[in-house]
Amino acid sequence: MVVWPTYPLEVWLLTGLAVILIGISKAGFGSSVGVVATPLIAIVLPVTEAVALLLPLLLAGDLFTVRHYQHNFDKPNLVLLVLSALVGVTLGSLFFNHFVDQEEVLKIGIGIISLAFVLYKVTQITLPKALKPYQPNRIIGAALGTFAGFTSTIAHVGGPPVIMYLLPQNLDRRKFVGTIAWLWLIINSLKLIPYGILGLLSLNNLLVVAVLLPLIYIGIRLGLLMIGIFSQRIFNLLIYVLLTITGIQLLIGRSLLSFLVVA
Repeated sequence: MVVWPTYPLEVWLLTGLAVILIGISKAGFGSSVGVVATPLIAIVLPVTEAVALLLPLLLAGDLFTVRHYQHNFDKPNLVLLVLSALVGVTLGSLFFNHFVDQEEVLKIGIGIISLAFVLYKVTQITLPKALKPYQPNRIIGAALGTFAGFTSTIAHVGGPPVIMYLLPQNLDRRKFVGTIAWLWLIINSLKLIPYGILGLLSLNNLLVVAVLLPLIYIGIRLGLLMIGIFSQRIFNLLIYVLLTITGIQLLIGRSLLSFLVVA
């Protein structure tokens, strides 16, 4: 029987914000904006419910992005990353299966991934200077692809390893974006299988997805509008601050605001 979830207002607000941020990222304004979505929702919902809720919404955004880059991708890189990411998806699914009833472990894991992403973005400022263009190293690519598949499965945060592999190759911009777009469309589609086997997907979730789906479009339109108005650097900085706060809250298991309350 399908039952409409009775979420508190804060769940709808944070989930709506997360979905809009995904739309903004899919529009090309701040490609890493969407990374905050899962950690943000995991504050107010169980991790398994958060990732299951977001997967169909991410797929909707992926379809939009691929539509604009459908003929622009680097085939050798895409094949390598897809195959290795499948290994990571399998490992991530086994991780979920083992810890599915240990919510605290899952939240700590997402908190660690969130803070690791922020650390990566901080060091990325010097990364392009430190890494010279090189011919793709299949071993490094396979390792990073596997890690991307793993983190994508448990938190929808697989972007950094992929960017670390592709960025130093100095690919044409459209090929770079198109390769990433196709990768996530394929991987997110395949993640439906383990999510279904693990029982993470439900008709109740699909009802919520149907309600939230228009927010993807709103986020995309906002992203396209913001490209010509706001500084992407400042907007990304705000996102990283939000991600840092969210990651810390998931690690410690309580809101940072609670420390300001005098007992």
